[in-house]
Amino acid sequence: MNKETILTGIRSNDTPHLGNYLGAIQPMIQSAIKYSKTHCINMFVPDLHSFTTPTEYDSLFDRTLQNIKLYVACGLPIEHENVNIYRQSYVPAHSEMAWILGCFTGFGEANRMVEFKDKSSQLGDDRVSVGLFNYPILMASDILLYDAKWIPVGEDQRQHLELTRTLAQRLNNQFGEIFTVPNDTKSQQKFIDRDSSLRIMSLKHPDKKMSKSINDPAGTILLNDIPSDAAKKVMAATTDSVGVINLDWENQPGISNLLCISALLSEKPIEEVAKAMTGKTNYGELKSIVAGQVEEFLTNLQTKMKNLDDSKILGHLEAGEKSMNIIANKKLLQIQKAIGLRK
Repeated sequence: MNKETILTGIRSNDTPHLGNYLGAIQPMIQSAIKYSKTHCINMFVPDLHSFTTPTEYDSLFDRTLQNIKLYVACGLPIEHENVNIYRQSYVPAHSEMAWILGCFTGFGEANRMVEFKDKSSQLGDDRVSVGLFNYPILMASDILLYDAKWIPVGEDQRQHLELTRTLAQRLNNQFGEIFTVPNDTKSQQKFIDRDSSLRIMSLKHPDKKMSKSINDPAGTILLNDIPSDAAKKVMAATTDSVGVINLDWENQPGISNLLCISALLSEKPIEEVAKAMTGKTNYGELKSIVAGQVEEFLTNLQTKMKNLDDSKILGHLEAGEKSMNIIANKKLLQIQKAIGLRK
């Protein structure tokens, strides 16, 4: 692979929500369109990650295909020769690489992951799996198998990216230059034209991020929500008693979250959107603007998804998996030789 690789993915658990779209899918699609002529674009569904938290097993396969369709409906140029779509579990090298990397990861390193602590506290001890603990190592495998330098991530994945960089450097120091070390988080954000890591917050609990792994239906807008219902969630969003619109994440997180959503959906700088609303005392006006944007966005997205040809997408998916197996197996063989598993 002579071109640098841009890699990202989204789990199959449940249906992606607006936070997933604005924080991960939208910037990745924009990057894919911008860099498809100069970079390899790996857009995959990490379906093995789905088991780190409880999921509906009988619908997992269909949800995986739906997420691929979502990428395409959002504008992923799958016809381009440099764009690859694939399912993680169809490339077995991910699993073996994760085991190898896990044997070079300290327990203390893995135990420091904030995402694990957050999710395990929400699930309770009896529902926390070893898979959730090991998840960042599998993520490192997803990245290092393809020599990916660019992995646009949100703030909640920053530690995982840094662990990936640490593992790549550790094995390179011990066994020679096997892995490409991904660029750091600051560089990743600059690459996708975002100055800082983004977190879309819950509409109901703006001190917590919007999440599909937490039972927060009133605060989470799913991408398959009925558009008018999603608009109602925005109108009922928690704000504050300040009484004046300001972009102030510390004191007015609910209002700031709405401004952020509006800016991203309109593809305008948040400063520009905030300036137009700052000082106004009618929170309902801001909610109405955002509700309209959300309703229009979901209506257009869902229409595009309905019009997609499933068989055509499946053909692209299978072709991508065939190509990715060749690349991943080649990298896996390098580390197998280095640690003594192969001659």
